[in-house]
Amino acid sequence: MKSIYPCIWTNQSAKEAAEFYVSIFPEASIQESNPWVTSWRAGNSKFMLLNGGPEFTPSPTLSFYSEFPEVGSVEKLWEKLVEDGKALMPLGTYPWSEKYGWVQDRYGVSWQLTAHPEAPPYGNYSPAMMFTGRNFGKAEEALNFYTSIVPDSLTKFISRYGEDSPSQTGKINHAQFTLGKQLFVAMDSGLDHGFQFSEGISLVIPCENQDEIDYYWEKLTLRGEEGQCGWLKDQFGVSWQIVPDSLGKLIASPIKGPTVIQAFLKMKKINIEKLTSN
Repeated sequence: MKSIYPCIWTNQSAKEAAEFYVSIFPEASIQESNPWVTSWRAGNSKFMLLNGGPEFTPSPTLSFYSEFPEVGSVEKLWEKLVEDGKALMPLGTYPWSEKYGWVQDRYGVSWQLTAHPEAPPYGNYSPAMMFTGRNFGKAEEALNFYTSIVPDSLTKFISRYGEDSPSQTGKINHAQFTLGKQLFVAMDSGLDHGFQFSEGISLVIPCENQDEIDYYWEKLTLRGEEGQCGWLKDQFGVSWQIVPDSLGKLIASPIKGPTVIQAFLKMKKINIEKLTSN
């Protein structure tokens, strides 16, 4: 399995958003662009933006925990991201970081910017899941569920709320875990934020064969729900796309592309043989 990466749903502004991000993040570049999606990369991290329409918007429950080695880098990025956006936690000094801030940008995407002296110049970007509302207290359950499914995964560390936070004591305030090669962050929040996970940001698992598709589909739909075109929601409401790694090339083919798209749109779980036999 190749690295899991996020897909951000936009209202027909995928390329515009990608151009904005590569203009502000260090060592970032657009990888590919077509009428459906635009992909960009910063350092070792891939992001995909989808021209989906107005149906869904990103939620702060899935943000990007982004580490940079210098305070100045965090401050410059904050200025760019908060423009036409909004601060969710003010940029400042916190017990866990000399410089940290949580911002929702103009496209509704949330970034947790933090200074970390050991981060590479291009930054570290980790999808961060916040378990709140009906999901409050489920961060550890989710972490264990995901790491049990994806091979070569592990829990790096777990930090918990102390007795100074009575309503949240013992729950996770910050945990880091890997799913394959990708680092993730998880946290609980007992505050009433009024939002939950949504299709606005999904996590893509690019699969090499049908066996991988079948495996992840079966595991992640357990107490979840199936969607169209390889999309699903797991038991916590997190959206995933279980797709063949070759899907982009198949759709882009000038010969088979249109028939591949028609077959793809009719499927829930993707069947590679049916997708490529047309």
